[in-house]
Amino acid sequence: MIHEVDEALRLLLTGAGLCEGGVELVFDPPTRDWAARRNAPTVSVFLHGIREEAARRQAGESAQFADDGTIAARLAVPRWFELAYLVTAWTNRPQDEHRLLSDVLRCLVRHDCVPPALLTGSLAELGLTVALDTSARGENTPAVSDVWSALGGELKPSVDLRVLAPLSGARTPAAPAVTDGLVVRAAPPGAPGAPDAPDGEAVPGRRLRYAGAGEAGAGDARSGEARKGDARGGDARADGFAAGRDRPPPPGRRRRHGPER
Repeated sequence: MIHEVDEALRLLLTGAGLCEGGVELVFDPPTRDWAARRNAPTVSVFLHGIREEAARRQAGESAQFADDGTIAARLAVPRWFELAYLVTAWTNRPQDEHRLLSDVLRCLVRHDCVPPALLTGSLAELGLTVALDTSARGENTPAVSDVWSALGGELKPSVDLRVLAPLSGARTPAAPAVTDGLVVRAAPPGAPGAPDAPDGEAVPGRRLRYAGAGEAGAGDARSGEARKGDARGGDARADGFAAGRDRPPPPGRRRRHGPER
């Protein structure tokens, strides 16, 4: 996610014409040695802080569907992180540095978020807003003066840029869809196919579904012939939940104090 934010910032600043006239855009830390080696006007976008937005943390997951409408995987909800950048300009004259910083500010304050067309990779797949902020200092992040002290350089005018971006959650592939019914095999002890059978021969099993249950519109419905077969006590349900059985006729009703009719 971090490298995708870097790429979005690069596209945003170069698209605004910042790199015209031989200006370079880099993400290197502006240390003293680095400043001594540069030989062209440069804008440095240095990442110096990463902090999770704990208030945005959520639990749960979402479903990712395949082309046929089945669930292909489950995605954990994304986590949000604040990335702190120190943006500085480097030229031979302070006036030119101020001009470059003005161009950077003009580009950044024009957008409250990164345009979706500039997002790549997981940021583009999530489709969430990547916010930009140049007005406030984040919590639990070092001050600009502390950053310069750690870099070993002198304090320079800079833009404190904060980017709030989502980190995609883990992807767990879903199990394949069930396309066949359950098969149950039963055998008495010692019989072929039983757990204690010495030969380990299998016995025929019975599928616990009606014939054609996997076809569209079939479900548990049966044809009229099958229902007639049940009424006759035949074997129309031999492939169903139970085999057909003979059903005796219902007993006759007897009038009170009278013969059976």
